[in-house]
Amino acid sequence: MKEKIISKASDLFLKLGFKSVTMDDIACEMCISKKTIYKYFCNKEVLIEESTEMVHKEVHGIIDTIVAKNYNAIEENFEIRKMFKEMFQATDTSPLYQLKKHYPDIYQKVMSREIEECNLCFKQNIEKGIEQELYRKDLNTDVYVKFYYSLIFSIKENTISERESTKLELEALEYHTRAMATPKGIIELENQLQKTPQ
Repeated sequence: MKEKIISKASDLFLKLGFKSVTMDDIACEMCISKKTIYKYFCNKEVLIEESTEMVHKEVHGIIDTIVAKNYNAIEENFEIRKMFKEMFQATDTSPLYQLKKHYPDIYQKVMSREIEECNLCFKQNIEKGIEQELYRKDLNTDVYVKFYYSLIFSIKENTISERESTKLELEALEYHTRAMATPKGIIELENQLQKTPQ
């Protein structure tokens, strides 16, 4: 039952917002009593923490699946972006923006977890792109990881609308890729941009 509550709460939080969803809403959606929820979670904050952890695991599980498909480095980034777009398309307000605004302590925990995982993911992608001659050999990988991370999370945290955030992330991905790409990489980037709906 605990997992079911976390799963339903995650759906509602992402669709309607962390602030606006109440324990009553979750109980009503699941046709259970509020008392049942409080049996597992002493308050809404604990439920939000567990929900964000579940979403984090889900997202990184999907990223691992995409990486395992062995796309080239540029296509891999576009596939990951597509996954995020699909996952959060029902959301009006950016989930990270809401967390930062209404639950700053939980937001800090989420971010410290994300920094490590995302940096590793970005770093592996850049190393793969250099190997495939899609990215320049002379790149300072750590610096480019920091640049991209700062760009993406600045958009996520400071853009209220999820639709606007998704649009800006595509611009950031193009900007990031162009900055690193070899002529061969630019051809692949143009190819990916043509296939990507705005």
